[in-house]
Amino acid sequence: MKNVTLALDEATLRAARQIAAQRSTSLNAMIRDYLRQLTERESDAEQARHRIVELCRNSTATIGSRRVTRDELHER
Repeated sequence: MKNVTLALDEATLRAARQIAAQRSTSLNAMIRDYLRQLTERESDAEQARHRIVELCRNSTATIGSRRVTRDELHER
């Protein structure tokens, strides 16, 4: 594992340490878990975007040729 240095204001650092203590973990472990979850979510989202693009490219759906007038769109 690589080490990373963070710069935090005192209040944020104090609050984060308190949260870590309440959770019986370290601040380092909390940050590591947060970053792992963040990268997993981003990876999942990227895969989903690629899948949507693939589905759109392979779709055989058609929109049709009927044109709707402005009046028809605004009928109530």
